[in-house]
Amino acid sequence: MSTESVTGPGRGRQPRVDSLTDAFHPVYERLFDEDATFVVDLERKLAEARMDDTVGLYLTRALAFGVTSGVLLWLVGITVSAVLVVTGTVEIGTLTGIRIPNETIVALIQTARTPFLIVSTGLVLGSIGFAAVFGTYVALPYSRASRRQREINTLLPDAVSFMYALSLGGMSQVEIIETMAEAEDTYGEVSKEFLTILQETRYFDTDYRSAIQKRSAQTPSAELSQFLTDMLSIIDSGGSMTEFLDDKKDVHFRTAKEEQERTLETLELFSEMYITISLFPLLLIVILVILDMIGGSQAVLLYATVYALIPGLGIAFLVLVSTIRTDEPGDGYLDLEESDRRFEVGRESGALGLGLVSQFTGSYYIFDRIAKSEGTIEAIEVVKRPHVFLRENPFYTLAITVPAAFAFVVVAAVTGSVSTSWSGIVERPVWSTIVYVYVPLFFVCIPLAVFWEWNLRRRRAVLKDLSENLRKLASANATGLTLLESIKVVADTTPGKLGEEFETMYSKSRYGMHLKESLVVFNNEYHIPRLARTVKLISKAQEISSQISSVLSTAAKATETQEDIERDRRQRAMMQVAIIVMTYLTLLGVMALLKAQFVDVMAEVTAQTGGTTSAAGQSFGTTMDLDLLSLLFFHAVTIQAILSGLVCGYIRNANLTSGVKYVVLLLIAALGTWMVVA
Repeated sequence: MSTESVTGPGRGRQPRVDSLTDAFHPVYERLFDEDATFVVDLERKLAEARMDDTVGLYLTRALAFGVTSGVLLWLVGITVSAVLVVTGTVEIGTLTGIRIPNETIVALIQTARTPFLIVSTGLVLGSIGFAAVFGTYVALPYSRASRRQREINTLLPDAVSFMYALSLGGMSQVEIIETMAEAEDTYGEVSKEFLTILQETRYFDTDYRSAIQKRSAQTPSAELSQFLTDMLSIIDSGGSMTEFLDDKKDVHFRTAKEEQERTLETLELFSEMYITISLFPLLLIVILVILDMIGGSQAVLLYATVYALIPGLGIAFLVLVSTIRTDEPGDGYLDLEESDRRFEVGRESGALGLGLVSQFTGSYYIFDRIAKSEGTIEAIEVVKRPHVFLRENPFYTLAITVPAAFAFVVVAAVTGSVSTSWSGIVERPVWSTIVYVYVPLFFVCIPLAVFWEWNLRRRRAVLKDLSENLRKLASANATGLTLLESIKVVADTTPGKLGEEFETMYSKSRYGMHLKESLVVFNNEYHIPRLARTVKLISKAQEISSQISSVLSTAAKATETQEDIERDRRQRAMMQVAIIVMTYLTLLGVMALLKAQFVDVMAEVTAQTGGTTSAAGQSFGTTMDLDLLSLLFFHAVTIQAILSGLVCGYIRNANLTSGVKYVVLLLIAALGTWMVVA
């Protein structure tokens, strides 16, 4: 098991929960064998997920919670079903169509069917409750282990490059492991694996060889397991760690490219699946409209298709894509040492952070006065340059736009500009939807999309030509210049945002800030995970030596490889986005034609003829509500626009907020089309 204390589902338990768990321990011993495949596999997953509980305790607790939930739902099911039956809310019809000649058996069935149905309902709900809670509890270690595996595999190429750079700087094998263990802010779960190795050697008197071997067996990543095994063989044989890491760095970057290719191919398959998923509700709506026109009202099914099936399929597809398309691990921030906290910016400063003085407020009156003045200055800056503040904090637009949208809807309803009843909404479907849906969405989404994209482009501008500038730094450093002097040389010859930041770093260092501190402050200003890994590598290397040209070259190569992977991913993702947009536009066109050229025409014909009669005696078209169909069609394309936009953003950047701009564009297309056809 992991030696690190990790909060699991059972940590911080109350005595009552412990008593419940103890009560179910005999049940666990009777049901499960410690050598059973399921138990052994779950024990391995608990270790991979870094959860401290033993498999026996974990399964016992799962049984306890599952049985408790099942019993509670069983009681609820019996109580509710009994009340519904006794009060006559639900009538029990014929249970079976089989004719039974024996009157005694029939009477017995008639007497027993009500209690039987009540008890059966309770048993079904109780079984569902037990299966849901027990299954969720058992699945949790598998989910956590899988998440850790994905993160480790994603970060491993950069982590190996980091270790290679440290080896080039002259660090020993033990120092490399210690440094990796301390780099959790950058290398996340990979760092935690090395931290476990370090803790076992420090606190449990385990030698490095045994600790590495144990971690190799317990890590959820097969790639990291193989890396640790190979690393162990190099340690045993006394081989060159630098050459080993150099080879492994190239191998893992090739593996990352292959994994990226597989992921993109899977996403392309999902994009093709989305076409079918999107068109299925459309076909169902067409069928239901035809059935409605021949005399059988299908209003309930139309409601279910528009307001349940379309959102359900869209959300299910988003969940499916999220299992494949994941964002870069980490938040992009780097931590400073305790002695350097005065320069910390980023996560802890907040939107209106007061900087250094906030660390001393409450100690002396003078600092409280300074903090108050600083807060006033910050507020004035926000008022003077609100666009800059909102650019840095895009979600703060919601504090303005959501109340504004709500106020607009309230005013429209109070003044009678739009009906508040469902029948009134159906009478004016387009206008009602515009007031209740489109205007509020535009109020909220357009500012959020603008400031989010502005923030994203500003931050990503610093990554432009990053690998080329790292090579410039390496060349300048190789001539004998220090890293700080190399930064000055590159700043003078580099245009754009990165050149400005190099100049700022040089100026800060000249005025007393340590170069490492200025690097961290620069990184936290943009907090991009890929940039954070590069800055971490450089800041660690410069602590060892001022001549780090080989390290800078390694960082440049790693960055260039990541840029190639990212470029390929973006190109392929744009194709998938184009497919989804074209699919939606096709669906919108079909719905518009269905509304304008089929439903409207048939409604006119029905109105002129008074409805024709079919061979079965049914009136053709008399049950059709044109306004209701127009409303449902409009809502269908609107919901589909929102979901398609979010899917586009998630496929493009693994972020739902990035899909807001697509939502706005598709909503404009839907609104424009429907204003024409309606």
